[in-house]
Amino acid sequence: MSSDLTGQRALVTGAGRGIGRGCAEALAEAGARVIAVARSQEDLDEVAAHASGRIETWSADVGEESFCSRVEDVEGLSILVNNAGTNRPQPFAEVDRDSLDAVLGLNVRSAFLVAQAAVRAMLRQDIRGCIINMSSQMGHVGSPRRSVYCMTKHAIEGLTKAMAVELAPQGIRVNAVAPTFIETPMVKPMLDDPEFRELVLDMIPLREVGKVEDVAAAVLYLASPGARLVTGHSLRVDGGWTAR
Repeated sequence: MSSDLTGQRALVTGAGRGIGRGCAEALAEAGARVIAVARSQEDLDEVAAHASGRIETWSADVGEESFCSRVEDVEGLSILVNNAGTNRPQPFAEVDRDSLDAVLGLNVRSAFLVAQAAVRAMLRQDIRGCIINMSSQMGHVGSPRRSVYCMTKHAIEGLTKAMAVELAPQGIRVNAVAPTFIETPMVKPMLDDPEFRELVLDMIPLREVGKVEDVAAAVLYLASPGARLVTGHSLRVDGGWTAR
């Protein structure tokens, strides 16, 4: 089935670089009109230069109440890629409250409120849209030094299922994408450490580190007509990590 998204309007958070930018560009290439959201105007200027000419940029903090109000007012919003997130790896016994609040605040609270705002926009306009929450393989397993991050991504997995069941009667599909380690600007310095890279590859049966395009392809599928009967699902782009 076609992945043509002509006529669709999408909003992607955390779209200044890495996975979010890749998703914004993939949706635009498929014909959607995309709103790319990030805090860095410099990053957004690069995104706006995309050859498709279908990417509008918003410099905004997704944690601010005014941002959610703005999302509620978007006309024709049919796709949300709820991607903004963060991580502060620390040993469990050493997690400080500032880190705990920051990761929970962005990964769970803001993700919930942005999804809620997008759903309100869709319901107001009777749009049969889709929400794609960015989860992680860490939403399915545990990992040292990532207790807070794992907790937040397990929460996103639960939120995705609950939203999917509740919103199905209104024709709104809700799914998650759960990547493994992806070679983004944020992760690359870690993967440049040969010992850490080998540790990651040992956990991935395919022995391939993920690329941004791999995640964008999964998002594009879930947003497309080909996924019309897919909701409440977590698409793991993890090379087999969680299959062990």
